[in-house]
Amino acid sequence: MAALRRFDYHLPMNPQTHPIVLAVTGASGAPYAVRLLETLIRQDIPVSLLLSDAARVVLKTECDWVLPDDPAGTSQALQSRWAERATLITPYGLRDWFAPPASGSAPSRGMVVCPCSMGTLSAIAHGASDTLIERAADVHIKEKRPLILVPRETPLSPIHLGNMLRLAELGVRIVPAMPGFYHHPQGIDDLINFVVARILQSLALPQTLVPAWGEPS
Repeated sequence: MAALRRFDYHLPMNPQTHPIVLAVTGASGAPYAVRLLETLIRQDIPVSLLLSDAARVVLKTECDWVLPDDPAGTSQALQSRWAERATLITPYGLRDWFAPPASGSAPSRGMVVCPCSMGTLSAIAHGASDTLIERAADVHIKEKRPLILVPRETPLSPIHLGNMLRLAELGVRIVPAMPGFYHHPQGIDDLINFVVARILQSLALPQTLVPAWGEPS
């Protein structure tokens, strides 16, 4: 019998052209998501954008940014902010089960949930997959692709900590929104940059937002 041909879907021919999946949920910390999105497209990295309903509320509250609840309207709002750069961003609806992030057969460079609410974290930890955000995270876990969660909550309950440990033991990177101060931040932007820089490093992407330890400011 002829040997079966082996296909390795984990090694795409040109991973630089594949998108990063960015999910934004309803935890406080929307400025982190906006800065991350802006930084990714300035590096010419395609982004598959997933927004929860609560994320839109937080974006309006914290950033004065109103995003419609349909992908076409979201695309228009993105274009009004970033012009031609916004063509790198593809928004999807939370129930769009035909969207590429819903399947492991669609390649990606990794996924970030920023900020990650405790409800989303719990759903991911227990494999709920009730929305495209949860399904996409489940896909990244099963396909062993980079998955970074950026939780923003305080104080943390034993339930929260247990869910984080469960995911960390599966290889998920937990990058809490905990800015440092050793780089002598001069304002809120510097604190935002600190967290976004850590997210980029977790994705193995270059960053110039914050000097590395030991480098001059």
